[in-house]
Amino acid sequence: MQISSIQNSIPEILNSTKIEKSKDDSFGNILTDFMGQVNKNQLDADEMTQKFVTGGNVEIQDVMIAGEKAKTSLDLLMEIRNKAIDMYTQLSQIQV
Repeated sequence: MQISSIQNSIPEILNSTKIEKSKDDSFGNILTDFMGQVNKNQLDADEMTQKFVTGGNVEIQDVMIAGEKAKTSLDLLMEIRNKAIDMYTQLSQIQV
């Protein structure tokens, strides 16, 4: 394993983590954009896994990084969902 291959992939990984923002910065649009990015991370991890399994030019560390990135972004999305549900429940109790 070459150290230079890891160092070359780090800028590529950092550039791909940027979330594309829509022109309207409302919570709904930000959440929708983030959900799209989570889906993209999942698809990228799946694609890299398929390339690695079929013998493509993909290193195992790249597959692991893509998988962890997809897992972490999904975990964050689930926490945002849980907090939104808790907030809704608390607001509905206040209105009673």
